[in-house]
Amino acid sequence: MTKTKAWITALRLSTLPLSVSGVITGSLIALSKSIFDWKVFFLALTTTLFLQILSNLANDYGDNQNGADNMDRIGPERMVQSGVISANKMKRMIVLFTTMASISGVSLLLVSHLAMFSVSFFVLLILGILAIWAALTYTIGNNPYGYSGWGDLSVFLFFGLLSVMGTYYLYAGEITPDVFLPAISIGALSVGVLNINNMRDHDNDKAAGKNTVVVKIGVSKAKYYHMALLATALITALLYMFVNHIYYLGYLFVFILVPLTKHLLHVFRFQNPSSFNKELKKLALITILFSLAFGTGINI
Repeated sequence: MTKTKAWITALRLSTLPLSVSGVITGSLIALSKSIFDWKVFFLALTTTLFLQILSNLANDYGDNQNGADNMDRIGPERMVQSGVISANKMKRMIVLFTTMASISGVSLLLVSHLAMFSVSFFVLLILGILAIWAALTYTIGNNPYGYSGWGDLSVFLFFGLLSVMGTYYLYAGEITPDVFLPAISIGALSVGVLNINNMRDHDNDKAAGKNTVVVKIGVSKAKYYHMALLATALITALLYMFVNHIYYLGYLFVFILVPLTKHLLHVFRFQNPSSFNKELKKLALITILFSLAFGTGINI
């Protein structure tokens, strides 16, 4: 494997569409209220992408350090564990993307519709710092929170609530309670992607002491947990339409039920851990399609 291909593999580009779903949702809600701004949209996207890449690189490095990445791992090849990229080079790249995410995030705050250096400005700055901290400490350190079952909550908060509501707040300078509903939808779907990943890695994670939610409750119960996540995503999206009196043409996202149902049936049928790989990618794609369909619907 060439160095270029190794770094592209380490970036895990297939995860990036999922990471921007919250930004797209928050931005299209803003568009429906005529408060969209291209500068905010562009910088929100770049900041989110840099954070996701940072998280991917940190996971590659951290899981190797903590023993979760080994020869028995079923998922995509990790670059540090395989020896293609050295730990020191990975650390330097982590520093680079931490810097890029920080610069992009501060630039986002500066072009947003928030008053310069207001309380809201500093609150979002602190949340941005926490997002970087969360990306780094998921698997890095002596006591990474991803090894204690807190990964699901972190993904829900940062990929769902902060991504959707934070993006919308950058446009509007305020949050209305209804925006909380699609934020829950994106958060639940994002946790679903992590849940698929953790079902696939259950045996290896358990052996390595990585106590994910799936390790704690078992794969069988994790499948019902998965169903609950998907149902929550749809119910909260429907509630948003109801409370905002959206015309029936706005319910485009309901068509996502078809691939979502097929996905869920496959998840319940699978017994072989490696079978979850395709469904992980499918759910990530379904999530971004959901965000686009939901956002398009409320703008019709």
